[in-house]
Amino acid sequence: MSVYLGTFGQVELQRQSDGSSMPAKIKAGKANVNVTAKRLSFGFAEGQLITGDKIQIKSDNGSNINFLSGYAQPSVKKFIYVDDLGGVRLYQTFAHAVNGGTANALTLIEPTSSLDIKVTVANPRPKILAAVQSYELNTERETVDTTTLSDEFRSRISTLMSGSGRMSCEWEYTGDDQRELPNYLLQLVLRTKVGSNFHARFYIKTEAYNPGGVASRSDDAIWYDFDGIITACAVQFAPNQLVQITADFITTGAVPLRMNLEIPDKIQQEDGSDMLLDQDSTAKLSKSSDT
Repeated sequence: MSVYLGTFGQVELQRQSDGSSMPAKIKAGKANVNVTAKRLSFGFAEGQLITGDKIQIKSDNGSNINFLSGYAQPSVKKFIYVDDLGGVRLYQTFAHAVNGGTANALTLIEPTSSLDIKVTVANPRPKILAAVQSYELNTERETVDTTTLSDEFRSRISTLMSGSGRMSCEWEYTGDDQRELPNYLLQLVLRTKVGSNFHARFYIKTEAYNPGGVASRSDDAIWYDFDGIITACAVQFAPNQLVQITADFITTGAVPLRMNLEIPDKIQQEDGSDMLLDQDSTAKLSKSSDT
């Protein structure tokens, strides 16, 4: 029997929202668009948009976006950087959005007419959460008491299931731009308009982790796959200690345990039985491991 260590797990997050769109108005001229700084102002409440989000900007009347240079279409999706004043810059990639600055920001133009738009947080690709120290995921099943007066023992039936858990990370807000930064969890819990939703995969066994030494099991992966909502987030700050954050969450649907197992190279029938050769009822057809 193999011994599996928790040091080889990982958490994969995909940014999501509750599907709500936020209306905004881009006025003609320089009111909302700073061409020199490549900066937009939507006028949203603080915390609704987070650096690294991929947003969809769509015009209400179907006309083309009139403040983004080179985009003659009514809807665009771009990554964003949000500055301290709530201003937004648009980028082609997540890495450029996290780094910020004007060098890689998309060029803006002054709109000649006002445009009503709706902004929606889109769902980009999932990313590994950086600096995770630990996580836990709890699943519970509720029961209903069906005991009657004539029963000698209490009886129950199972009903709905629910899930909850916690993630602990070392705090980081700049760094590996290819991974999700832990500071995102602190920002996510403050969202009020589009919700604190996320999609996650909690890996118990990852590929290339093979404590048993069995070659055919090296690329197996096992993980929990679920949607969740951040309900609380705490920061632990103490002298001479790493700054840590802890995020509590609840699940919003099923919590399946997924298994991606490496299947041996063997040809079988649909019912799972071996395929027999016509010339010899005892012979078995299988694929050679070196072909």
